[in-house]
Amino acid sequence: MAPSVSSSDIRLAHLLLLLSLLVAIPTATTAEPLAQICNSTGGRTNYAANSTFESNLKTLLFSLPANGSASGYCNGTAGDAPDDRVYGLVLCRGDVSAGDCRSCLDTGAQEIPQICPGSRSAVVWYDYCMLRYSDRRFFSVPDDVLKIPLSNTHNLTEVTQFSQQLNLLMARLVRYAAYNRSARMFATGDADYADPATTKIYGLVQCSMDQSADDCSTCLRGIIGEIPNYAFGKKGARYLKATCNIRYELYSFYKGSAMVSVSLSRNATPAAPLSPPMNIPAAQGKKKSNSTSTTVLAISILLGAALALVFVMCVYFFCRRSKQGQVCVRDTQEITTIESLLFSLSTLRAATDNFSDVNLLGRGGFGTVYKGFLPTGQEIAVKRLVAGSGQGVEELKNEVVLLAKLQHKNVVRLLGACLEGEEKLLVYEYVPNSSLDKFLFDPAASHQLNWARRYEIIVGVARGLQYLHEDSQVKVVHRDLKASNILLDADLNSKISDFGLARLFPVDQTHASTTRAVGTYGYMPPEYAMRGRFSSKTDVYSFGVLVLEMVLGKRSRAFSDSTSSTDILTCVWDHWTNGTVQDIVDPSLGGQYPGDEVRRCIHIGLLCVQEAPEDRPTMTSVVLMLSSYSVSQRSEL
Repeated sequence: MAPSVSSSDIRLAHLLLLLSLLVAIPTATTAEPLAQICNSTGGRTNYAANSTFESNLKTLLFSLPANGSASGYCNGTAGDAPDDRVYGLVLCRGDVSAGDCRSCLDTGAQEIPQICPGSRSAVVWYDYCMLRYSDRRFFSVPDDVLKIPLSNTHNLTEVTQFSQQLNLLMARLVRYAAYNRSARMFATGDADYADPATTKIYGLVQCSMDQSADDCSTCLRGIIGEIPNYAFGKKGARYLKATCNIRYELYSFYKGSAMVSVSLSRNATPAAPLSPPMNIPAAQGKKKSNSTSTTVLAISILLGAALALVFVMCVYFFCRRSKQGQVCVRDTQEITTIESLLFSLSTLRAATDNFSDVNLLGRGGFGTVYKGFLPTGQEIAVKRLVAGSGQGVEELKNEVVLLAKLQHKNVVRLLGACLEGEEKLLVYEYVPNSSLDKFLFDPAASHQLNWARRYEIIVGVARGLQYLHEDSQVKVVHRDLKASNILLDADLNSKISDFGLARLFPVDQTHASTTRAVGTYGYMPPEYAMRGRFSSKTDVYSFGVLVLEMVLGKRSRAFSDSTSSTDILTCVWDHWTNGTVQDIVDPSLGGQYPGDEVRRCIHIGLLCVQEAPEDRPTMTSVVLMLSSYSVSQRSEL
């Protein structure tokens, strides 16, 4: 008779089997790190076992994968005392799924303390993700220290054309990734290559999403410039930095289709060969193994699913009892309360010399703007809102907190507010060159806006709107975009002003005579002016009108004020269809402009002012049309 086996023995056997599998078998999504840098910031080299710092690090590594896997990016902090606080960041490759991102981040969170034991700062790169932590705040800070170059071991048989196409591809990828945040600062692409064996070059670039667009571009261009030093004549390479990374190969290695494509021009002048490489020690990296058997894979998937379920439950209960606060801070600022943004009324009275007319910058439907100087010497612009706006103080405080988080080089920065008694004041950065209309529509000043400057202003406004609509933490529909609300800095770079003010006031308080819409006639689309319906496509329409004004050098309302019954849109459309757009270009340009760019802007303007909102492009599409040399409209213009 066979010996009896108790249920407790069976459970114990199952437990031992599970433990042995967990120890002996890696999960299917586990990957070897490509590279790592430990103690990356110098200073104190190690933390003590069972210390507060170690506890905070575990807390952060526990939370970041769960918070970052959905969007592919997250940064956060853990700990209150400065000496024990830990800053962390996770980034997944932009083409991987949320599941693959989570698997990679879970692996990294588990392995980084083992890879860099005791390190107070570390960064580790995998094929699908990157994890970084430090005892020093590094969010939004450019870095040129934490970097590792890796190159393919196989050599090219031809260098000149390869270098030319690679340079073109990388330039397009950088432009796409850096200035298209809706793509999560990530871009993939391919370039034609006239080699019978390998007809394309494949590339990928990515920046950490805490970087600004300009810092992203600088980072990527910097490491691309180093390609000749470490990968001269190689069939592929990648460069890993804490703030950005690139990769190119002669085979497709990314998921999905290419975002950017570069054709091979038969008439292109061949580029000179890359400069000879400097003698740089080769970086050491580990290769991923793909030898998992089918049986092990099946077991690993089941175990991985079970562990993921347990992990999610742990995260849920941990978050419920955690008193550390929210560790995932997607915004680059830590603006959470109105207190950090409040100015005293006495400070602003002193800054503006008691709102003296000498410091008056302008008047508008929402209030009067004054120039001022803070005790630190900083120049500011103070908007004194009209009394009786109907806006509750608490509601206005909440709006100010949200709007102060908007940060973009083409958007005027809201610095804070003053809410004392009946006074409601908003404090902005000061922009010295007044507004666009003062240059564009003044015959004595319009010559300062040559075509190159106008094109840069158009692109800047487009990028600012793209940020407000799609990339900022606060989604803002401007509702009153026009030349007088575009400010110009010392270098005549454009900055959108009065952004979000329509959110701060009741809808029936407006610049125009309607009780349903906030805005200026001539810039408002029909669905907004007649029915009060607005969306991001409202701003797209206004942008289209602004672009046409930039080309013609005339206000849109100048047409309605004239004896002619033709409005600006009809005028431009008639000349566009007749092929005579050169007849309506601003004469102050003196004929000095590239015809293709002018026609492109007119075409984009007409696309933006189409009657049906759904027919108008998004601002992301507009930015791509303005910045891409391969835009399909170009051949039609």
